Amino acid sequence: MAKLKYTRDELMADHAYAKPHEEVGYKLHGGFDADGTYISPRTLNRWPAVEAWQAALTARDWPLIDATTQLLSRGNYPNIEQQKILLDNGLGETLWNSLTITGVIEARGQALCNFEAPDFQQIIVDDISDTCTGHLHKGLLYAHGIDEGGDPKVPNGPGAHDQMWYAARDLIFGAGRYPIPEVPDNIGRPDQGRLMPQLPMGFESLILLLMNVLMIEVRAEAGFSFNCALLRDKATFTDRRAEADLAATMIERIRTDEAIHVAYLQTTVSEMRSFTFKTVDGGTIAGKDLIDPIWEGMVKWHGVTQAELSREQSQTAIHARIGKLQNSTKVLQAFEATDDLVKAA
Repeated sequence: MAKLKYTRDELMADHAYAKPHEEVGYKLHGGFDADGTYISPRTLNRWPAVEAWQAALTARDWPLIDATTQLLSRGNYPNIEQQKILLDNGLGETLWNSLTITGVIEARGQALCNFEAPDFQQIIVDDISDTCTGHLHKGLLYAHGIDEGGDPKVPNGPGAHDQMWYAARDLIFGAGRYPIPEVPDNIGRPDQGRLMPQLPMGFESLILLLMNVLMIEVRAEAGFSFNCALLRDKATFTDRRAEADLAATMIERIRTDEAIHVAYLQTTVSEMRSFTFKTVDGGTIAGKDLIDPIWEGMVKWHGVTQAELSREQSQTAIHARIGKLQNSTKVLQAFEATDDLVKAA
């Protein structure tokens, strides 16, 4: 029978790496096995644990919720063809900004290390000691935070995803190629007020945080696909072809790391659907009745509303950059002609 209960130390354990992860002057987390395959940090037991919790859930006839890019109703903007037009015309700032902002937001993920996760057993009728939900306060959130922005307890420790994004950016553009852009204060769904008044506020806040972060991870997966395809396109960065390939490889390593984040968050939200929750008025409520309408709204906001807001903001900035070119009319026409929404109309 698969192991379902883990200590914090077990969930934080690393593999015995044959080679450390060092790239373009950065000492980074994770490492390589004897065959040179990259292995994510702190996954010696995290992956077996999550896979066991998933199997236990589905054995109880509760499915895992969809956590794939099929949830996203909009593609990347600008798309690959549009981004290539910008790069061909010396307008790399859009891509530079995207990679930089991603790195800054990843660094903010370190905040998960400081989040005091409550013990959900306090408000769940079922025994959750052998579930993913029952281990959130036993290192799962902390490990996620370290992956994103490094361990706050080890200031000079290995670089995390933030440093990996900056390294990938500098490989293709060179350090300091453009100014550091303005970074959004928050990329999660804005506060909607109390959405689960049946629960104590602290527990509601954490459930909403987990849903928000899961959808951000789903959006990140779409970004991985986009950036890797763009950087590996032989028509891009022809003067820095080797550097672009290495940058794509680094992004693939981040993608490998992020898979465990999607998995444990997907498992937690799926488990919560199966539980019975204690309500503040002394009653109970089925998890699916509590979770499903909130998750539906979260998916719609991230998959449609946020994508449209982001597109509008990016479009204004991109048009302004194109407008400064001598051949601006021609470039803008080509850019608009390859727009996914225009082609679909």
